[in-house]
Amino acid sequence: MSTLLVTGFEPFGGDLINPSAEVVRWFANNGKPSDAATAILPVDAVQAPRMITDLLLNHQPDVCLMLGQANGYAALSVERVAINLCDFRIPDNAGVWRIDEPIVEDGPAAYFSTAPVRDMVQAIRAAGVPADLSLSAGAYLCNMVYYIALHVCATHRLSTRCVFIHLPSLPSQASLDSRPRPTMALETMYAGVRAALQAVMPGDKSGVRG
Repeated sequence: MSTLLVTGFEPFGGDLINPSAEVVRWFANNGKPSDAATAILPVDAVQAPRMITDLLLNHQPDVCLMLGQANGYAALSVERVAINLCDFRIPDNAGVWRIDEPIVEDGPAAYFSTAPVRDMVQAIRAAGVPADLSLSAGAYLCNMVYYIALHVCATHRLSTRCVFIHLPSLPSQASLDSRPRPTMALETMYAGVRAALQAVMPGDKSGVRG
């Protein structure tokens, strides 16, 4: 069993880098506790749900923090709700394009995060990093993985606290854009994620260091 599971996603949508994967790598290389697990998920509507399911059942962590990229966001966005809907704006990396499909047939319409989302937003802001509380994680792979994680925990009666945070783009991603988009430095994102983890796992339980 692990205390903590942190996941990000591979690049998608034409980008060559994904800030969520970079934050996960930074976390893995900067004081990750021995009983924590990290993973970078594929942007694949078949493989990603299988992978997050296996990770949760194998590790049964106290906390599962999932990270993803949201172009156009200027702050870390802590997501309150995952909805039972796939409505992809673009195909996934396997070329699958799901429109108006449930994630889990006959599953609940939505799940609320089981983590203290308001406390996490406040902790991120206290660390000097912009943060917002968002209602929904959208309807693409980020939401899909979030819903599956909460569904697995509910159906298998895991006590894992699950939460999803969307991250802005990195400056390097915007440098080639014809139109500007908000960005945030990787160091700032990591500081915000670290503060969020310390809020959901207070004291030294998170094992997260600077």
